Amino acid sequence: MFEITEFSIEQLKDPYGIIAGERYEFMLDLQIDEEDELYEESGVVLRVIAAVQDGIITIAKYEFLNASTNQYIALDMEVEELAMVEAFCREQLSEKEA
Repeated sequence: MFEITEFSIEQLKDPYGIIAGERYEFMLDLQIDEEDELYEESGVVLRVIAAVQDGIITIAKYEFLNASTNQYIALDMEVEELAMVEAFCREQLSEKEA
């Protein structure tokens, strides 16, 4: 499991309509235990593309990146982590719209 320490949100333009609704890119800086297989000495960033349609927020795509090289890390999130990230994104987008 990891902890989100910092984040940024940017609304993305989708001129081709690939994903229905609005799209947002989240860049989440993560704190990861040294014993976790995801741990990288230089740090890990989670890039999340969230889609919002009819008030429903879903994660369309995500990827772990090495913080210093932006190199892709080929690991998937666990179910609990995915639920936590989805809830975090939902909360941040709700605050942004308020």
